[in-house]
Amino acid sequence: MGKKHYGAIDGLRTIAALGIVMMHIQANTSYKISGYLYERMIPEFTNFVFLFMVISAFGMCCGYYEKVLNNEISISEFYKRRFLKTLPFFGILVIIDLLMSPSVDSFAQAFADLTLLFGFLPNAGDIEVIGVGWFLGLVFVFYLCFPFFCFLIETKKRAWFSFLISLIYNFVCANYFEIDRRNILYSACFFLAGGLLYLYRDEISKINKFAVLAGVWLTVILYYTIGGNTITLLLVSVLLLMYATLASKGVLQNKVTKFISGISMEIYLSHMLMFRVVEKTGLHTVLGDGWIQYIVTVVLVFVGTVIFSFVMKCVIERVEGKLAGRSTTGRKIGR
Repeated sequence: MGKKHYGAIDGLRTIAALGIVMMHIQANTSYKISGYLYERMIPEFTNFVFLFMVISAFGMCCGYYEKVLNNEISISEFYKRRFLKTLPFFGILVIIDLLMSPSVDSFAQAFADLTLLFGFLPNAGDIEVIGVGWFLGLVFVFYLCFPFFCFLIETKKRAWFSFLISLIYNFVCANYFEIDRRNILYSACFFLAGGLLYLYRDEISKINKFAVLAGVWLTVILYYTIGGNTITLLLVSVLLLMYATLASKGVLQNKVTKFISGISMEIYLSHMLMFRVVEKTGLHTVLGDGWIQYIVTVVLVFVGTVIFSFVMKCVIERVEGKLAGRSTTGRKIGR
């Protein structure tokens, strides 16, 4: 049987990627803009990373959960795919960053980045070489732990128990160990929430999507009323993903969102590099320091990042294709 494709999730990835770009530009500029939208709402877009966590877990379950539990994919093949999918693009960004600001510290940080294991470091968030890469480090820890994750959610009872433990861990990390979202134990509840949504996907498919959409708006209002915390972030992220699994048509699902979704991680990782290019050329201030300039800067950075990500991904795929072809030819000659 073919796997069900949840096209509306593409829309969520697109919104999250754009929101994070907007947030970082707001945080790294000094535009003289005031108002609730700019000063209160846009800074909160940083928390789209939690939505990415929930989506990542749900997507991984769609692709690998059954295969892992049924031993239909080897551990070697699983990890090989994760490294080959992640390292080439990120590695290029790390090398570019290192060449732009070489130092002993940068070399040490670049080494950690290139292993993709830096998410295990207790101070991974302090790495400045591709500073936004902390999220990739966290997600890669999740990838490495995914077989264990499948064990934790093998049954619904065990999944709920694991989720409860993860909530306690989140509280303990924040209040006693001074650990934040860059640590896998702090963020485990978001990944487990994605796993639970996968387990209950059939039950969710029977819920009225408009009721879920109403729940999304209510939780967003609650979030901006009482502030962001683990519970409100979980509610917003879970309800958004629930709605996306129910929305077979609509603005979330189209050719544009499908395209952006396919390079959303690349956009996340490289948008600050593109912002620095815009900053160096002075394009971030050419129209002043108001709303028009902010919007123009966001468009320049986002579109530039999309083009850069797409081109680099095509180049990487072509190089990998040629290398695979040579490898196959070599094996045939050897025979």
